[in-house]
Amino acid sequence: MKAVCLFAFIFVLLWVPIPANSQQKTPPLHRPPQLVRTTTRHEVRRFGYGGTLTLIGAPEGSVIIEGWSRSEVDISAEIQLRADTEQDLDLLAAVNTFVLDEDTNHLQVLSTGTHDKAFMRTVAKKFPKTLLGLPWKIDYRIRVPLSTDLEINAGRGPVSIAGVEGNIRLSATESEANLKVSGGTLSATIAVGKVNLSIPVRSWRGVGAEVRLAAGEINVELPPGFNGDINADILRSGHIEDTYGALAARMTRGVSGPNQIRATAGAGGASFQFTVGDGTIYIKKQTVESKQ
Repeated sequence: MKAVCLFAFIFVLLWVPIPANSQQKTPPLHRPPQLVRTTTRHEVRRFGYGGTLTLIGAPEGSVIIEGWSRSEVDISAEIQLRADTEQDLDLLAAVNTFVLDEDTNHLQVLSTGTHDKAFMRTVAKKFPKTLLGLPWKIDYRIRVPLSTDLEINAGRGPVSIAGVEGNIRLSATESEANLKVSGGTLSATIAVGKVNLSIPVRSWRGVGAEVRLAAGEINVELPPGFNGDINADILRSGHIEDTYGALAARMTRGVSGPNQIRATAGAGGASFQFTVGDGTIYIKKQTVESKQ
């Protein structure tokens, strides 16, 4: 059974949309670029409740998404470029940026740049090849209406999502993801890194959550009196550590060992599936500090 689960998990990972930078290898630089240019960009768009925001992140950079009470999306981006001359920085600034694609209830934030071969062939066929492998990043901070669906495709860098109640789909190449959500449907798949999931309510308002990590660590923080069905699996190496202290075996399949949990918290309810290929899953009780 574990072999079947592992195959299915690897199959899912292979189909996760990962930014083009993870598929394109560039030769290492002999020395770091001498100049660094950092610019900021700010965009605001009217956006109703119940819409969908899609973000295709840069190869490197952080992503922070917060819910707020306004009917608009507020995007702040810090773009950092590196090169040896001001002229090279000007060339890079023309392509390493982001564009917005707007529909009635769907806003797409699309990072463009030298990592995307198809994009470069379309807009910059004669772009100097010596600049294609230079490091760059975009750090995003985005505020959205509280009830918004999210589709986040990140590269390498931390991700934070808080205060959003909707259907959330997150994928990343390498990340430490901090997720503080209380409803909707959460699906997170990360190749390498760490996921910290904090649920601030006793009863999840929605279907539940599924968090998959090929290698790394998942930390799940539940409030006292939490209601839900918990499934946790280590597919290859590692272990599960339950210090929550209030998980009860579900029917005939409960806590069956260090690599698998089938349990119910409280009266049960929404379903939560946590899967790690190689690593550790911690299920613990929320502290005062973690609620802040």
